[in-house]
Amino acid sequence: MQILNFTDKGIYCIPGKFYIDPWKPVDYALITHGHADHARWGMKKYLCHHLTVPILHIRIGANIQVQGIGYNEPININGVKVSFHPAGHIIGSAQIRMEYKGKIAVVSGDYKLQNDGLSTAFEPVKCHEFVTESTFGLPIYKWASTEKLNESMQNWVLHNQEIGKTSVFVGYSLGKAQRILNAVNGIAPVYTHYSITKLNQAYENAGIQLPHYESLDFRESVQHVNKGIVIVPPALVDTNVLKKIPNMVYAICSGWMQVRGARRWRSADAGFAVSDHADWDDLLKAVKETNAEKVYVTHGQTAVFAKYLNENGIEAVELHTAFGNEEEDESIPESL
Repeated sequence: MQILNFTDKGIYCIPGKFYIDPWKPVDYALITHGHADHARWGMKKYLCHHLTVPILHIRIGANIQVQGIGYNEPININGVKVSFHPAGHIIGSAQIRMEYKGKIAVVSGDYKLQNDGLSTAFEPVKCHEFVTESTFGLPIYKWASTEKLNESMQNWVLHNQEIGKTSVFVGYSLGKAQRILNAVNGIAPVYTHYSITKLNQAYENAGIQLPHYESLDFRESVQHVNKGIVIVPPALVDTNVLKKIPNMVYAICSGWMQVRGARRWRSADAGFAVSDHADWDDLLKAVKETNAEKVYVTHGQTAVFAKYLNENGIEAVELHTAFGNEEEDESIPESL
C-alpha cells in the first residue's frame, strides 16, 4: 500500500487523507515547523507540535483552527498512526512519522543534527520511506561547531566596539535570530527588530529563557544603540531603515556564507555560516540512520544529493516542491 503521493498541492498521505506542509489550501495540513515556506495560510485545519501553535498564530492568524501535540505522542488519523519527532531545526520543528498496515514513511521537514541549545535535538526515526530535505546537499557545506561559530561572532563584535562601530546581525526572525542572541550574550546591549521580538516572546512563552534584549522601534530615534548589537531580518538589508543605525556595519548570518563566491549580499561587511539545516555529512548520517529502503530528496540540492545516494547503494528519487529559501519569504515594510 502506497502511503505518500506527491501532488501539485504538496505531500499527501493517501490513507490518512491529509497533507504535510502543503503549499496550496487544503482541508487538513500537518505542519513540520513554523517557517513561512512550510506553514502557509488558507488551510481549514492545522496539526503541529504544540510549540509551533503560537508561531502559527503569530504568522498566519489568531483565529485559525490548529491543534498541537507533543513529540512521540501517536494519534490515529483515518487509520494511520501519526507521530511527531524532533527535527532539531527550530523550536517545535518535527519530522512526521506515518505508519499504515506495517509500512512506515517519514517526512523530515527541515532538520539539523547540530545542537544549537534552543531546539529539541534531532531524533533519527527508522522507516521504509524517508522524505529528506537537501538545502545544503553539497560536500562543500560543513559547519563549524556552535562554539567556534559563536566565538567568531563575538570577536567581530569586540573588534567593532574598538573602532566605534555598531554591530548589526542579519538573520531570519524565527530560529536564526535567537541563535544570534545566544551567541553574543553579555558582550554589549542587544536590540531586536519588532518582528524578531514577537518570535522571541513565543520562545519565552514556551519556557525557553533567552538572554536580555530590548525591542527596537525604528519609527523613533535609534541613536542610543551606538556601539551595541542590533539583530534585524533580511528584508531590511539595503533599506533606509538600516541606514538609521549609527556607525553601522552588518553581517549576514546564513549557511550560504560558507561559500563566499556565492554570497548574495556582497555589500555586507561580514558573513557567518549560521544554519538551521544539516550540512553534507549530517544529511548523509540522518538518511543512513533511518534504514530507509527508498529516499525522496526535496528542497535544495536535490539532483546532486539523490545522485550520490543512488551511487552509494541507497535508492533515491529527486522531487520538485514549492519549498523555498525561508529567508526570502519575510517581507517587512520599509517604513517600520
